[in-house]
Amino acid sequence: MIGWVLQGGVILSAAVIFIGLFLELLQPNKFAPQKLQMFPQTFGQVWAGLLILRPQAVITLGLLLLIATPVARVAVSIVAFAVERDWRFVVITTVVLLILLFSIFYVGGVVVVGQHQRFQHGEYSWIYPALIFLAAIAAGLLGSLVGLGGGVLIVPLLTLVFGFPIYFAIGASIISVIATSSGAAAAYVKDRITNLRLGMFLELGTTIGAICGAFLAGLLAPELLSVIFGIILLISAAPLVFKIGEELPQGVKNDRWANWLHLNGSYPDHHLHREVSYEVTRTPLGLAMMYVAGLISGLLGIGSGTFKVLALDVVMRLPMKVSTTTSNFMIGVTAAASAGIYFSRGDIPPLIAAPVALGVLIGALVGARVLERLSNKILRITFLTVIVVAALEMVLRGAGIA
Repeated sequence: MIGWVLQGGVILSAAVIFIGLFLELLQPNKFAPQKLQMFPQTFGQVWAGLLILRPQAVITLGLLLLIATPVARVAVSIVAFAVERDWRFVVITTVVLLILLFSIFYVGGVVVVGQHQRFQHGEYSWIYPALIFLAAIAAGLLGSLVGLGGGVLIVPLLTLVFGFPIYFAIGASIISVIATSSGAAAAYVKDRITNLRLGMFLELGTTIGAICGAFLAGLLAPELLSVIFGIILLISAAPLVFKIGEELPQGVKNDRWANWLHLNGSYPDHHLHREVSYEVTRTPLGLAMMYVAGLISGLLGIGSGTFKVLALDVVMRLPMKVSTTTSNFMIGVTAAASAGIYFSRGDIPPLIAAPVALGVLIGALVGARVLERLSNKILRITFLTVIVVAALEMVLRGAGIA
């Protein structure tokens, strides 16, 4: 049920975005530079634009449908747990849904619209969204493999290569996180690799952290945060070096929380050609780390999948495939918790976010098929490489070095 909801949301949002881009191509002044700063920034403006089929309003509707997909997934999860008579998770999932709705409709509603200074982008044509689309495919492919949202690639791409302001890059990155999560999670859930219960429980921490982070983003210096996060990533990645050859964790036993919430599980490993069972440990510490991951996501718009995977793999001792797929499952909800705030601030320009969303969706779907055949060792090596590159990039960016 959850897999079908994710897949349906992805298909519907992609179709609406594509229709909006097609309508934009029919305009006489298509992809004009001034359109980058003239787009719907409230639900009322979107509705008014839809009534006259304004292309950017149609694209924005598609982006809002994409943001709504992880929210709908949480709502359907309540029904799924109720059918299984798992009342503990009915309560947990209901709390997550209420946090999401509070963030999108209340917190997002009180944010000041259009608070950024206008910027000059003298040239913009169809080649820009085309190149962004191709780069987003690579970001979605990598993000779905190692549990990231693609933001570590999208943000530097849009700022350093295309010259867009950082707030536009972060807004588009939030969309890429949701697209990666929804596209890949639809496949991972159906393949029974994702730990749904663990993901739903840990989303309590990530959603609250994301709201706090989105609020703090307007108060703290992003350069300093970028340096701090990069250094934390490098330090956190150190334990992975000593586990580089580990295929499956050994000697892991459920803690009291994992037993009470039934967080242990199993998944079919196509590389090992057998069903792999696993247990979960240090659940409270994992929940605390998810709050920090959500905080980072809201602050920097990067999904913080690296931090989530580290918590799941190193702290809670899950198999790497379960860590990356469960991280993918969660990052969409984490991003949706802060997406309403970024939308209301005017940080999600349709002509930038649309090619990012479509490209990331395609890359994520391809990556989901590739992951099934990879070993946990190869995934860990890939993830460690991405962590080091991402951490160095964030430190350099925060220090003002392009």
